[in-house]
Amino acid sequence: MRRLAAAAAVLLITAFAAAPVAAQSAGRAQARRAAAPPPGSRLTRSLDSLLDAPPFEHALWGVAIEDPSGRRVFERNADRLFVPASNAKLVVAAAATLLLPPDFRFRTSVYTSGTIAGGVLQGDLVLYGRGDPTLSDRFYPTRYSAFEELADSLRAHGVTRVEGDLVGDASYFDSATIRPSWDSYDLAWWYAAPVTALGFNDNSADFLITPAAPGLPPLITFEPDLGLVQFTNRARTVPVDSPRTIDFHRAPGTNAVWADGDVPADTRPWTENVSVADGPLWTATAFRHALESHGVTVSGRTRTTFDPSAHAAARLTEALAEHRSPPIGRIIEPVLRMSHNWYAELLLRTLGKERTGAGGWDSGLAVERRFLIDSLGADSTEFSLADGSGLSHANLVTPRVFVRILEAIRRRPRAASLRSALPVAGVSGTLRTRYRGSGLAGRVRAKTGSIANTNTLSGYLDTPQGTWTFSIALNNHAEHGREALKRIDAIVAMLARRAER
Repeated sequence: MRRLAAAAAVLLITAFAAAPVAAQSAGRAQARRAAAPPPGSRLTRSLDSLLDAPPFEHALWGVAIEDPSGRRVFERNADRLFVPASNAKLVVAAAATLLLPPDFRFRTSVYTSGTIAGGVLQGDLVLYGRGDPTLSDRFYPTRYSAFEELADSLRAHGVTRVEGDLVGDASYFDSATIRPSWDSYDLAWWYAAPVTALGFNDNSADFLITPAAPGLPPLITFEPDLGLVQFTNRARTVPVDSPRTIDFHRAPGTNAVWADGDVPADTRPWTENVSVADGPLWTATAFRHALESHGVTVSGRTRTTFDPSAHAAARLTEALAEHRSPPIGRIIEPVLRMSHNWYAELLLRTLGKERTGAGGWDSGLAVERRFLIDSLGADSTEFSLADGSGLSHANLVTPRVFVRILEAIRRRPRAASLRSALPVAGVSGTLRTRYRGSGLAGRVRAKTGSIANTNTLSGYLDTPQGTWTFSIALNNHAEHGREALKRIDAIVAMLARRAER
């Protein structure tokens, strides 16, 4: 009898618990129907014809559009989950801007584990990173500028020699450096470089390729050359107008890099960016070069650690030198304008560390989840995120969620920097070559997204009547990316024509 009573109680509780959920779902469905645009409107007919036209009639389209008043004027599968590609960066950029302090800056510190006497440090020199993505020439005059600043600070403290080791301490984050859902081919490239708390030059080496005479290997050099990358050139220069097939490879877990394939003799020199295997060692080695060039010698070896207890005592002391990054608002720019994956992943892990104390992907994704639900009122069933950059096909987000994010960016003064960081059609970033000659140059600000079989665009269209907000996702198509972009751009152009009538 007790068991029957308990079972009955469980069923009763379950029924009462399910009732609000069912009511909530019914309420959402009713709200969607009430807000749906009239099916026979001219805008609806025009956009439907574009979405259903070959060769994309068998692909999956997700579209959500709101007019300047915030009224939903068109939807196609707007409440369905789509792979967002780099549109996922809108989430991490918005979360970092609104959850981190406005004056937030990354810090990279130098600590000591010994004493200094007569200009000599008897002990180890510890370079401690906190996820700063800017240690390169993207924000500074040279790649080494930040490290040279630290070296000058050490000299100002009288340090000219280190008798111990130089330690690259990357323990601010956990030891995971890539996502398991990233494609193995991508791992050799800058856009999937190891995401480490201590990183330098986007954790990549920059290879310059210059063709030679047909039959000879092209000239390939790389920077920075820190003695860690072992490069083999197996590529060939081929006659003019031949296909360019050169590719770069890196053996997993190593810095053994090679190039193979063909380079046409009339190709202009260009740069490819190949990831390195060990970001903290790469960074510590670069710092050692800067130290030595500024008169600070290190007698020990260069080594790294992910163990947070290894140099915890040193971190309790005052830093001997410290570099601070530009403010967070400027760091958002490469994330949105250039669609820089590494910056986005570092922001995600930093969110986790700063908000929960854990510097892992899971903690960062948990922060994003609460941000979308608690701060923006998103439905928890309308997104599932696997990384910060959108490189993973495991990311899933509805177009409605992106429109919600974009509306929040428009209406919150603190998020104004996000709108200005978006690519501008025909002008900047990943939209600089799109919409030229269409009358839309300078009027579309949007985040692009492209991975295999997926193209997306979410942002704003400025018209004389005001700003329209849109999110467009094209998934599961088999066409060339250029054709997909043309169709997406045609949708935005059609929206502009109808909006201005």
